[in-house]
Amino acid sequence: MQRSFDEVSRAQQEREQLINQANGEYNKVVPRARGEAEQKVSEAEGYAVKRVNEAEGDVARFNALLTQYEKAPEVTRQRIYLETMAEVIPKLGGKIILDDAAKQFLPLMHLQQPQPQVPVPYQQPAPQRQVTQPVR
Repeated sequence: MQRSFDEVSRAQQEREQLINQANGEYNKVVPRARGEAEQKVSEAEGYAVKRVNEAEGDVARFNALLTQYEKAPEVTRQRIYLETMAEVIPKLGGKIILDDAAKQFLPLMHLQQPQPQVPVPYQQPAPQRQVTQPVR
């Protein structure tokens, strides 16, 4: 009888221990998962706001450009072309662009861009000694 009582008591203790372990795991995992979920939702909301702001900025730029285009189409077209070329050409590196009307190809040497001259710091000249001749 005592042995049965001890086994029941031990089983109850083991059950309580397993319940406590399960609760401990639950308390570790569930709050972390909730925090990660909230972080993902917050990141997604921030990304949505960023994309909407970028789109609104693009629309504002386009509308401003359209207004200028309606005022002077040729000038605006030329400006857009020049701005695009100024952005694209530096990225080309060693590429050579030929016009359709070019009769022949002249090889270009890879010339270095002239380096700006660094001014030499001003140095005061050393004082000169005056040599006097003895009077005779």
